[in-house]
Amino acid sequence: MNAKNIGIDVPAPKETCNDKKCPFHGQINVRGRSFTGKVIKITFQKNALVEWERRVFVPKYERSEKRRTRVWAHNPLCLGVKIGDNVQIMETKKLSKTKNFVIVKKL
Repeated sequence: MNAKNIGIDVPAPKETCNDKKCPFHGQINVRGRSFTGKVIKITFQKNALVEWERRVFVPKYERSEKRRTRVWAHNPLCLGVKIGDNVQIMETKKLSKTKNFVIVKKL
């Protein structure tokens, strides 16, 4: 089964999978925002917790502080992502109660 073009400049994975929620081999379309982060936790093989840091300016103290954002993302089996990998995630339709991102690239 050939991987479909998902609309962004990302190479298709060499492996195939029969996951319905995979953007390359399933029926999920990616749209909206894109982030890069680090995989912190993987649960049940297809869920990944992705985290990235951002800097926020605090006007009262005239300083900036580091904050982090954590997002659950769908982890397709064809990408082979493990804990500690840097990944690119993209927004998609709501996949579950807490997931509306999917991993599209392993950096």
